[in-house]
Amino acid sequence: MIVNESGSLTETGVVMLTVLALPAAVMAVPVLATLRRALGVAWPRAWRYSLAEVAIVYGTVPGVLLTLLPGNNGILSGNVSLVPLEDMSTMGPVGLIGNLLIFAALGFFGPIRFPALRSVWRVLILAGTASASIEALQHLLPIGRVSSVDDIILNAGGAALASILSWPWWRRRHTRRVASEQRRGDLVEAGSA
Repeated sequence: MIVNESGSLTETGVVMLTVLALPAAVMAVPVLATLRRALGVAWPRAWRYSLAEVAIVYGTVPGVLLTLLPGNNGILSGNVSLVPLEDMSTMGPVGLIGNLLIFAALGFFGPIRFPALRSVWRVLILAGTASASIEALQHLLPIGRVSSVDDIILNAGGAALASILSWPWWRRRHTRRVASEQRRGDLVEAGSA
């Protein structure tokens, strides 16, 4: 069932819509790359950026939607758990892995696409902020969810781990760019002396 009696999406509905959206996501990559190429972007960069953008959206939006679905029939709405590591023991493997994966696509592909995210700390801060925003929404909306600091820790930690896994694809480019900027700066200083 995609929606329940009250008209809200169900977990099954989000999964089904995610699977149904896969062909559109796959087709979006070459379309975006072709548009970028028409604007003068080199093919490798056009493909890399297009793939990263689609992967960030396709890999993040369904997980965020799942966290904002109604749960527990509103019984626990407004509850907050602020003690770190307290809820992890009751989550089970599906909850732990799910929380680690919510921002994993952002953590993996974000640094590849956005030079400003080419630091594990920046990814950690971005994912932590996004996760805290979700937890605040879960607290404020009457959706029967518990807001937990453990969710923030796991969400941000998963994004940071994913950014470490993608490090070979973004670190080299970042290092080359910084070295190139330093050489240009040295040349400018030498020319003005």
